[in-house]
Amino acid sequence: MGVPLIQQYRVGRYILGQKLKRVERYPLVLMLEPLFRCNLACAGCGKIDYAEDILDKRLSLEDCLGAVDECGAPIVSIAGGEPLIHKEMPEIVRGYIERKKFVYLCTNALLLDRKMDDYSPSPYLTFSIHLDGGKDRHDSSVCRVGVYEKCLAVITKALGRGFRVTVNCTLFQGESADEVAEFMDTMMKLGVEGVTISPGYNYERAPRQDVFLKRNGSRQLFRDIFKLGRGRKWRFNQSSLYLDFLAGNQTYHCTPWGNPTRNVFGWQKPCYLLVGEGYTTSFAKLLEETEWDKYGTGVNPKCADCMVHSGYEATAVNDTLARPWKALSVFLRGPRTTGTMAPEVPFLYDDDTLAKPQLVASNEVVKNDDQKRVA
Repeated sequence: MGVPLIQQYRVGRYILGQKLKRVERYPLVLMLEPLFRCNLACAGCGKIDYAEDILDKRLSLEDCLGAVDECGAPIVSIAGGEPLIHKEMPEIVRGYIERKKFVYLCTNALLLDRKMDDYSPSPYLTFSIHLDGGKDRHDSSVCRVGVYEKCLAVITKALGRGFRVTVNCTLFQGESADEVAEFMDTMMKLGVEGVTISPGYNYERAPRQDVFLKRNGSRQLFRDIFKLGRGRKWRFNQSSLYLDFLAGNQTYHCTPWGNPTRNVFGWQKPCYLLVGEGYTTSFAKLLEETEWDKYGTGVNPKCADCMVHSGYEATAVNDTLARPWKALSVFLRGPRTTGTMAPEVPFLYDDDTLAKPQLVASNEVVKNDDQKRVA
């Protein structure tokens, strides 16, 4: 497990508190996008396609601190765009640390070498380095040669200075289990705390749509990866049940309110992966005004192939608290890589491309719309 015990304890205490207060929808991770400007043009991302006046926008220090004060999430993932471009980023990070929030500063690492002196090692700060596989795979993904090698050098430097460092890896079409296994071995040798891994979501603004994995392909790929990982002591920065879900062993609905997004437009409905669904001016309005039952696998065709951690990690964490013995079993044995996969929710849509979610029979189904377990 790549997550330190102090973080597991504080996050677990937070979730338990929400459960005791009978809070139906609560955030686990604030997804903060303080700007969309970036110094790369990746094939699977379309953020830099916004007009120049949008790319010039920034959330202020007050906006960023106010967002976490509003929602109260124990973890903040700062993405973008490239957050290190933001001139107030050191102050933003310090403000979160003072609030004892666990900060994952997501970066492509191109600016981190000269910006590292702006930050101090802390158990509350993690540099989350974007790496989509080995050298050829990553450089192809970010559409620039030499980025992978720069990332490895910066990771080594940050680890040497005592920073927490994780790697954020998104898998796309054409990936093989052998490739990913080699990449995981390299990351473990580097000494990173853990790897956050998930299949790419077909982000609507992405310049290329042929790079994204389909749902069934994702599940089989992760089974093959985890099979190769037996005994190799890979560290993942994710819950064991989410990894089990990736391998097709859990039937989950997404929990989009678990990772609410605040960006230059406001609070984004329903999650950071879907654009054009609208924004609100406060977190409270996001919870109240978003029609949550219109989103998710089996409900909305836009969500059909999504298995991204931003939607399903909170679901898995909820299941972990509900059935810790199941989570412990998966943690000790690893995700199952053979046998029948868990049933999927049916992909049924009416004329408006929306339908109420229905579940096929299963004793492993978790319906998180109302946090009730069904048999």
